[in-house]
Amino acid sequence: DWSSPSALVRRPGLMQVAGYKDEAEAKKNVKVYDANNGGIMACLDDPNIEAVIIALPLWLHAPVAAQAMKRGLHVLTEKLMAHNVAQCKVMSRMAADMKDNDGNPLHLATGHQRHYNVKYDNAVNLIRWGLLGQLHHIRAQWHRGNLPGGDSWSMPLPGGEMTAEGKKFEKILKDLRNRENKLKSATDPDEIARLTAEVAQWRAWDADKNVDPKKFGYEDFAVGDTMFTAMEELHRWRLFNRTGAGLMAELGSHQLDAVSIFLSSLRDDGKKVHPLSVHAVGGRHIMPLDRDAGDHVYCMFEFPGPEYSETFDVGYYDRVENYPNGGVPGYETDPNKKVVVTYSSINGNGFGGWGEVVMGTKGTLILDKETDVLLYRNSDTSSKAGVKKGDSGYALDTSASGDAAAPVAKAADSGPVSRGYREEIEHWAYCIRNPDQENHPRCYPEVAMGDAVIALGTNVALKQAEAGKGGYMEFKEEWFKIDSDATPDGSDIKTETEFMEKPVA
Repeated sequence: DWSSPSALVRRPGLMQVAGYKDEAEAKKNVKVYDANNGGIMACLDDPNIEAVIIALPLWLHAPVAAQAMKRGLHVLTEKLMAHNVAQCKVMSRMAADMKDNDGNPLHLATGHQRHYNVKYDNAVNLIRWGLLGQLHHIRAQWHRGNLPGGDSWSMPLPGGEMTAEGKKFEKILKDLRNRENKLKSATDPDEIARLTAEVAQWRAWDADKNVDPKKFGYEDFAVGDTMFTAMEELHRWRLFNRTGAGLMAELGSHQLDAVSIFLSSLRDDGKKVHPLSVHAVGGRHIMPLDRDAGDHVYCMFEFPGPEYSETFDVGYYDRVENYPNGGVPGYETDPNKKVVVTYSSINGNGFGGWGEVVMGTKGTLILDKETDVLLYRNSDTSSKAGVKKGDSGYALDTSASGDAAAPVAKAADSGPVSRGYREEIEHWAYCIRNPDQENHPRCYPEVAMGDAVIALGTNVALKQAEAGKGGYMEFKEEWFKIDSDATPDGSDIKTETEFMEKPVA
């Protein structure tokens, strides 16, 4: 992806990763399916394929996954698992019931990469070692500086679009001509190589104006009095509820997954922790009517507090009350024991970026942009802190020198630290090649569906708030059970099964 230097680092392309010298060599070794040779269905019918990675708009995750599993193919789909909870349950049941073409269990994984991020693994260990004490509050956010006219989710349209003045504006073509002119006058070999690649990418992008999105299931539609074309729905699918699921699905699901990872780490049964309730508000606060998804989301979740054994040092003792007398009870014993999680995802100001702050009775843990983890003693960001191992376990060392925070998992000097994308794919492939009963991806259906229930259930609470009914909703445990047909979003198992059985264009 030559759109920017950072994009090229994140998406270097098949030829660079696989080592092909040019596109011609790549095409000799890799078959590309498109509308001219059968598309998705022909790809799934290819006898040489045994597993697929689904990186499509959200509304296509479930039908493509279902068609793949019917053919005995393993599936790794991007987050969110599916467009609604019923689809998640149908996918989960299919994965449990079906086998691959060698008679081994199917592996259905979802790309919540924090399960494979070494920073989060490190954070889990710090929590288990008791360095934070009793967890009672987590603050998470994903803030972006997107503004009207500069929204990364509102991609330019191939073929252009009409402005409010009735004039046609073709941004892709304009950018292409600009790069072509720069290439003509370029003399530096590196600049020539870069511009040549950019021109090729922008020409291919502009050529998408010849694609008819309606042949692939996209539609013209209206939001109020505003009309949208199928081309808009295709290229800006995240902005619309029929094809996407808004900020909670695209961003919030990652961080609520992280919250579950933190809280689940203190359970002995290995089960994923589910929220008790959510208060949610949001809406389209700064963007024009170019979408039906909100641009701001604010949520407050209640999670059940974990139980702490008598040997777990929570960092406090009240002699008068003799508290705690033994261990600290969890929510199941004392309903007052809750962990409250606040989450916000906004546009218009990217201050703070994305990350989580985990607060306990002994320390504070900051996970910043999936790359750095910082540990503080209590709430003191000025005192020196480190981690030391003693006879009874690990503890914060307040005599440490250096930065105020203990850089317990700081990005390595040798290069950027992996955020877990490669590791989750490698582990999925390992599980396929080693079909032992104990081998399964970390984000298997029950875990991924739990994340989807939280995100999609919160969307229901947001709709209630927008309708003036209040954004409070209690989560029901049957929503998280694969074998139950109950869903928070009103999605129906029978209807979604029929939808998922249809071939995909």
